[in-house]
Formats: sequence, structure tokens, C-alpha cells
Amino acid sequence: MLELTTENAADYMRERGWTDGGFCQVEELAGGVSNVVFRVRTFKGLSVLKQSRPQLRTADPWFSDLSRIYREIDAMQLLEPRLPDGCVPRVLFRDDENYAFLMTHAPRDNRDWRSVLLAGDVDPKLGDLAGQLLGRIHESTRVDIEAMANLRDRTVFEQLRIEPFYRRVAARIPEMAPLLQPLIDDVTTAEICLCHGDFSPKNLLLHGDGFTLVDYETAHLGDPAFDLGFFLSHLFLKAIMLPDKLQAFRLLFAGFWRGYQDACWFKPFIALQGRGMHHLAGCLLARVDGASPAPYLDDAKRIIARSIALRLLRESVFDWDEAQAILTESL
Repeated sequence: MLELTTENAADYMRERGWTDGGFCQVEELAGGVSNVVFRVRTFKGLSVLKQSRPQLRTADPWFSDLSRIYREIDAMQLLEPRLPDGCVPRVLFRDDENYAFLMTHAPRDNRDWRSVLLAGDVDPKLGDLAGQLLGRIHESTRVDIEAMANLRDRTVFEQLRIEPFYRRVAARIPEMAPLLQPLIDDVTTAEICLCHGDFSPKNLLLHGDGFTLVDYETAHLGDPAFDLGFFLSHLFLKAIMLPDKLQAFRLLFAGFWRGYQDACWFKPFIALQGRGMHHLAGCLLARVDGASPAPYLDDAKRIIARSIALRLLRESVFDWDEAQAILTESL
């Protein structure tokens, strides 16, 4: 495999005929832990070049199958025609031999939503928009199982989510293992609709037209409840980080659930919400004691996050209002 760098990526693009007149500028984009990602500028405009790496950039050893990038391409090509224009980048070419592909660039003014939230800009209206997007992903794929034959393989989801999240926490906190095992059982057996597996503010690029969702390598035919819990765990972490913004986050939560319920109706909402609460607790604990702890939390904030997660798990909280009350009491 040719490992792409800022030094050789321009020549790589020229060799594949993607430049016009040979002009090509490449810069590496920061923030990812599992891939190398470049912004590419040619006379054709901006695009994004992405390549898998076997070892993730985390403190704990963490490895994943390079072929995960094939699943990412499959998921993007499945969703791009099913969602509003611009929500999913369009694949421009793929290079299976080198585990790389080129895709369209989000609007130039984009900012990742995680950075916006951590800066204290908590716009409740964006919760509704995120809920609608996730709901449409789940609703639009739940009846088309045959189209997701290539996405039945959970190997990458196991490597990047189940093992470093739930299994790693169960090994480090053995008394929680019996409470985490039902989550593992659910996500390793359910085949309900497309589970993105990484639906988080970091991967929602905010711009004037709304959101562009990126990073589909953990996508698979699976359980929508994981996406719900995973996303909400990220919002809980931001609320813990910014307790003075709690009321805005509560409105953001309400907007998310409203948008999701409006877009996804194939399962009883209360049932999906309750199962999502269980994954919220598991994912929240994983972001403190798993392989990839939230980098922006100090020790005091980690103690708060861990306490909330343990309480949600031990008390089997499936009610959203109760979960919010626990968050409020803890801040």
C-alpha cells in the first residue's frame, strides 16, 4: 500500500488524472484518529482525499482492518441519493488497492459542530436538524435490507466501537460487565436499519445549508439505538463541560428528539428512546474509561461523567426526563 502524505498526494492525484493542467495543492486535515485526510485543491475545485491507517492515534493500542474504507464507501453511496443534497459527500473515485478514495468537499465555510458547541454556541434549532438527519438515515434504510448486503459485516464496528467501548470498560470495571453485556448482545445481533456508528457533533459539519455528515467507516446493518445513545452521550459530555449552558442543551435535546420522531416512525418511539438511553449510559462511560476518552474533559469533569453513567446503568434509566434530571443534579 502506498501511504499517502502531503509530499506525495499531489503526484498521486496527477497520476490518476484528477488534476487539470497539473495544478494540485494538498493539505492534511487534523482531528481524525483512524485515517489520514487531505484537502485537495485543483482547477476542478476542492475535494477530500481519505486513506485508512491500521493503527489509530490513541494512547491505548488500537488497531482496525484497513478494508473498513470499503464499507465507508458503500454506506456513502447507499445514503447519498436517499438524503437531501449535500448531507452526504459524493464519492468521486475509489482506489481499493491503496485503501483510499476521493469525495466532494463540504461547503468551504463549514465548521465541525463539536468545536462550535465547545465554544459555547449552543443553538437549540440545530438539535432538530440533527434529529431529522439521523431519523431519515434510519427510516430510509429499514426496508431495504438487500441493498445493505455489503454492510452486514460488523468487523469494523467491533474493532472501533464494541471492543474499545463496551468490552474495554467491562474489563476495567468488572462489576459493570453484567450491565454492559446486554448492550453488546444487542449491537452484535440486530439487523434493523443502517447504524452510522459515529453520529456525533465532530462528524456533523455545519454550514449555511445545514449539516454535512462525514465518517462512515463504522456504518453497518445494525441497531439504531446505538446511534441514539452514542450521539446523546456526546451532547451530555458537552453539557458537563459547559454547565452554564445547561438550559440551552435541554432545548437542544428536546429539538433532537422532536426532529428524530418526525423523521423516523417505523418503531414505537418510546421503545427506541428507552433503548437509546441504555446506550447513552454505556457510551458515556466509555468516553471516560474506554480506549478513547473525551480529550476536553479534566479530571473533575471525568468524575462527573463517570458518576452519571454509572447511575444511569445501575438504575436502568430508560426514561429521558429521568436521565435529564440526573444530568441536572450532577452539575
